[in-house]
Order: sequence, then C-alpha cells, then structure tokens
Amino acid sequence: MRFSARFQVLFALFALALASPAQALERSEVPARYQWDLKDLYVDEAAWVAGKQELVQSLPAVGAWQGKLGASPASLLDGMTAWEQASRRVDRLYAYAFQLYDQDTRVGRSLQMQQEMSQVYSSFQSTASFMRPEILALGREKIDAYLAAEPKLGQYRMYFDDILRAAPHTLTPAEEKIYARMAVLGEAGGTLQSVFRSADLPFPEVTFSTGEKVHLDAAAYSKWRASPNKADRDLAFKAFWTAYNQFTRTFATTLNAHVQAHVTSKDVRNFPTALDAALFDYNIPRNVYSRLLDDVHANLPTLHRYLKLRQKIMGVEQLGYEDLYAPIVQQVDLRYTPEQGMQMTLDAFAPLGAGYVETLRKGYADRWVDFMPNTGKSPGAYSNTVYGVHPYQLLNFNGAWDDVSTLAHESGHSMHSFLSSAQQPYATASYSTFVAEVASTLNENLLLHHVLDQTGDDRTRLFLLSSYLDSMRTTLFRQTLFAEFELKIHEMVERGEPLTADALNTLYLGLLRQYYGHDAGVVQVDGLYGAEWAFIPHFYRNFYVYQYATSMIGGMSLADGMIGGKAVKSGKAQQNREAYLRLMSAGSSKYPIELLRDAGVDMTTSEPFNAAMREMNLIMDEIERIYARGNVQ
Repeated sequence: MRFSARFQVLFALFALALASPAQALERSEVPARYQWDLKDLYVDEAAWVAGKQELVQSLPAVGAWQGKLGASPASLLDGMTAWEQASRRVDRLYAYAFQLYDQDTRVGRSLQMQQEMSQVYSSFQSTASFMRPEILALGREKIDAYLAAEPKLGQYRMYFDDILRAAPHTLTPAEEKIYARMAVLGEAGGTLQSVFRSADLPFPEVTFSTGEKVHLDAAAYSKWRASPNKADRDLAFKAFWTAYNQFTRTFATTLNAHVQAHVTSKDVRNFPTALDAALFDYNIPRNVYSRLLDDVHANLPTLHRYLKLRQKIMGVEQLGYEDLYAPIVQQVDLRYTPEQGMQMTLDAFAPLGAGYVETLRKGYADRWVDFMPNTGKSPGAYSNTVYGVHPYQLLNFNGAWDDVSTLAHESGHSMHSFLSSAQQPYATASYSTFVAEVASTLNENLLLHHVLDQTGDDRTRLFLLSSYLDSMRTTLFRQTLFAEFELKIHEMVERGEPLTADALNTLYLGLLRQYYGHDAGVVQVDGLYGAEWAFIPHFYRNFYVYQYATSMIGGMSLADGMIGGKAVKSGKAQQNREAYLRLMSAGSSKYPIELLRDAGVDMTTSEPFNAAMREMNLIMDEIERIYARGNVQ
C-alpha cells in the first residue's frame, strides 16, 4: 500500500522552472509522434468513466475483509488480493486523469476528473484503513507461519514487514480511519502557499536594459536572474525579493501550519522527532541525513573554490548571490531535434547494455514521451508508470542542451520503473525516492561523459563542464542547505518556538551566508535574500529535498563504476553494470540503503560524497586548464 500513481509522478517533478516558448503550438498542431499515447491506459473518456464506476463498486469487496484477514493464510491472501486489485485500478485511473489534465490544463473536464479521483482515492484509503491494524494484531510469529503455509503470500513480505516494524506507531482501527480522513488537512499550508505564490502575489513591473517592461513573476524572475547583463540580474533580484519581503508574515503562517502538522503527526504516531517520522517509511537511518549535513559542511572549501573560479571566469570584481545563475561563459549554441535527443541518449546509455538501450528505443517509438510544449501544457518534466502498462514521460522539449539532459533524466526514471515492474510483483514494484533519483542522475552523468568524449572544442567543453559544476552546486550544496533549514524549523516547532517571519529570515540568511562564504568574501549575500525560503516549494514536501543530494552522490558513484578509468582497467565495469541493473529491477524488495549497498554504494559512510568531491575538483582542474589556454573569451 505504498503509492498511488500520482505519488509516483511526484518522484520526478524536477524541472518546474522550464518555460514554454513565447508562441507555443496548440496541442492539435503538435505531430502525433511527439505526443504520448494515453490509449494504452484507456481508449477514451467513456472507458475511464466505466473504470471508475467499477472501482467504486469494488470498494465494498475490500471493506468486506474487515475483521477477517487473520482467519487463515487463505483469508489473508484473498484480502490482500482484493486490496491489490482495487489499488491497481486507482493507479490507472489516477494516471489517466492527471496526465490528461497536464497535456492541456485549460480543459475543465480533465480538472474535474482529477478532483473525482482525489475523492475516490480518499474513499479507498479510508476503506482499506483497517488492514494495517489487523495485520499488526496478527504479530510477526503468526505472519511468518502464514507465509510458510501459503507461498503466494511471499509477494507481500515487505509490506507485512513495514507494518510489523511500525507497531509502536500504529493506532487502533477506528483511529486509523480518522487519521486517514484528516490527513488531507495537513496539506492546507502547502496548498495556501502554492495558490498565493502562483496566483495572488502582486509581482512588480520592471524595465530592463533592453527597454522591455516585464511583469516579474516567478517565470520571468527565473529568466532574468540568468541574464548575462549584471545590471539586469541585480534589478531582477532586488525587485523580486522586495516583493516577497512584503508578504513574509503570510508565508511564515503557511509554513508554520505545515510544520505544525508534521509535528502533530509525529506526536500522534509516537516518533521522537518529525525527522524520524519522515525517515521511517523507507527505513533510512537518521545518520544518513546528519552525515550529509556534516559532509557538506566539511567540503564547503570545495564549493568556495568553484565560486571563486566562477568569479574569475565571469570577470566580476565581487561575486554576489545574484550572480550565481548567470552563465559562466557565453551560451554555446547547442540545438537538437527530438530525434537527435533520443539518439544521443540511446548512444550515451550503451554502458547499460543492449537490452536496456533497445527497450528504451522501442519506448520512444511507441510514444511513451510527450515531447513538445503546447498552449496550456503543464510546465516541467516527469516520468510516471502504471503497473502492467508502461512508463510515460512529460517533457517541454525546446531543443536546448538542458532539454536533452532532461530527456536522459526522465528516461532513467522510466527505465527504472520498467525494469522493476517487469521483475517485481505489484506490492514491491514501486520504489523510494531515495533510490529513484539515482537512476535519473546516473543517466545524466552518462550523457554528459558521452558528449564530452565526442568534442574537443574548448568553448563547448567549458559550457558542458561548467553546467555540470553548477548542477553539483545546486544539488549537492543548495539542496542540502534546504535540508538543514527544514530540519532546523522542525526542531524549532518541537521546542515550542514560533516560526515568525523574522525568525525564518534570520535563520535562512545565516545559512546562505555560511554556505556561500559571505564573511570570507567569497559571495556577498544581501540581507534582502533572507526571504528566499518563502519561494521554495520543497519545504512543503516533508524532508524530501535531502534525497536530491544523496541520489546525485549515488548516481555519480555508480556511473563511475561503469565508465570510470579504474573500473574499465580492472575489468569490473560489466560486473558493476550487472549490479546496477539488479538494483533497477529490485523495486522495494529491500530497503533502499540495502539496495544501494548491494550495488556497491554505502550511503551510511562519507566515501560516496568524498568521491563526488574528487570528481568536482577534477572538473575544476580541467576548467582551469581550458581557461588558461585563452580560447574561450
């Protein structure tokens, strides 16, 4: 009972800042070969409606097992089968409704379908809420006896283990039903923040050096903060964060409500801290989180080396926080068609084996991917898989290098899901975010190295290497800064301290200045930017962001095991590839720390992070050599 399809989708909402072109096509104008084929889910809306009615009619069959699950091994199997059949229907219905909406958000009917599925999903969760307490009441000894007596129950072993180890945190059946119904209220803070930030916040209008008057909303800010013109990006930062600072009291209220919900939940569930509660589901040791923070703090000199290198190449007298999104060198004109992007990824993934490549090639041909932007299409990118069907990808492909990299990223998710679904029963086919992002970041790494191997042009190499360095900055360091802020605000509430705007600004600004070396003159961080916390949606995801950093670390380590010089020379590259593919096929058949350890990466130690820092320094060494040759000015 791990995920609905919609929650699997949320694994991959990476590229929310991607913008559609100024004059996007209508969807009817996009060639069919660039659109995903939702008929593999339902042939049309009428079939979806019929499927929803079948699901609603099947829910009593799930509820009928209340009080009967433990009667015998056969009863437990039949009850689990009824739950699984309903859950798989939920996944499929959810995927169709949300993906239909995402391809054109202007269509009111698809929004209505989303809302209908949210209600049905809530009913399903409420109906099935008796299962965990009843299984828990059986106890480990009886569950083990049932598993021995009925081999078909083996597919649910991990599900049972999750429930049994949760004994100290499980409520009575009546309480669990109430908790399931009330859980939606915990999302109110995040919903309010999202609506206000996206729809109601009054953004300023500014005039840039081009003479262009711009309504500086989030999309425009993302564009102009990356301007090569320093005066323009300074203006964008000042205007945008001045606007946010006017409403930090409102944002503090929404964030406080969200964190209070987490703290209340951990109290109800009898966890010592909100962090322990968040890490419990996937059995992540607390020291993995704390070690990441410690490793980042120990390696801030490496970040500062990069920032000083950025300053030198950009030619600015003093690097400011507002300079961090500007290109380190002039943009290299790398443009690609979708067909070129697909071929590049297929070529880059050769180290993963012919079977992997051919499966993905067929997926591209069979329209797994919705490539092109169109009017009304959801921004960003994701991959979603429905068990028994196949993966789907939503992209907004404009032909830039970043778009090809995003295709590689989402294809990593898609192939992870494909391999896991092919090898695992439904109960263990899904996987944790902690493992999910390893697949995507590894594929990005393979793509980068493949393209670097094919180019000797200094400007292109500098562009690619500096882009990857900045990805390391934003993923390994910035996301860990977010993780540290998130931990500290939860600790504040657990101590009974209020999350006021002033307290949040002070905390966030202190972390910014510490990470970016403000006091040492590395990066000047204006006090105005202390309000950035109010802009970050990740703080409403319950200790989610640290996994971006751990996943990148794991992905880099595993990629090095397949294409790194040491692995190739020792003859271990193929062995490492096979270990990685076993990880991709394992789903949630083990807990994520064990899965990664089996593949050769021990995330409870500092070695994977230290290896990432070695690679970061090697990249900077090459950038300095390229810069010294003087061919990129």
